[in-house]
Amino acid sequence: MVQRDADRGPAQDRRDEIEQAVCAEWPRLPHVAVVPVRMLEAWLLLDEACLRQVAENPRGRVSLDLPKGLAAEKVADPKQLLKDSLARASEYKGRRLAQFQKRFSQHRLRMLELLDPEGPVACLPSWQHFMKDLDEAFESLSGDLRNSHSALLRSKQPNPITVGVSRGDER
Repeated sequence: MVQRDADRGPAQDRRDEIEQAVCAEWPRLPHVAVVPVRMLEAWLLLDEACLRQVAENPRGRVSLDLPKGLAAEKVADPKQLLKDSLARASEYKGRRLAQFQKRFSQHRLRMLELLDPEGPVACLPSWQHFMKDLDEAFESLSGDLRNSHSALLRSKQPNPITVGVSRGDER
């Protein structure tokens, strides 16, 4: 997976850019372009429960005023809004808040890990496109693996994995 924000440009331009870069550096490497319309953080703004959990205050009641649906990809600076929303949701003050804010990259990673692919983010066209690309990549990979395995069986050549294990056992 190669992620690149669209950053106000057409998402297809970024997909083409990723395709060219991957082909230049790693020819024939299967890959999936991940291109959020604005920034990856826009996807994370849609799941308030997840945001509150990562903010270490899942039962918090402070209003976060998060964007809904397609509005998430229209936020001018979703990264800053995510940082601010995490801080507000934590309800920390002073030194504890400062320490919490220093861990933004960890919080963002945790939100990505918890992201429900069928949750609120599923309404975004950029997410739908990503999921379609991901499904196609897995289908392609599974086809490549089936074809490689079938070709190996037809050629009657020893399986390289088995050969490697056998050699290790002989020593």
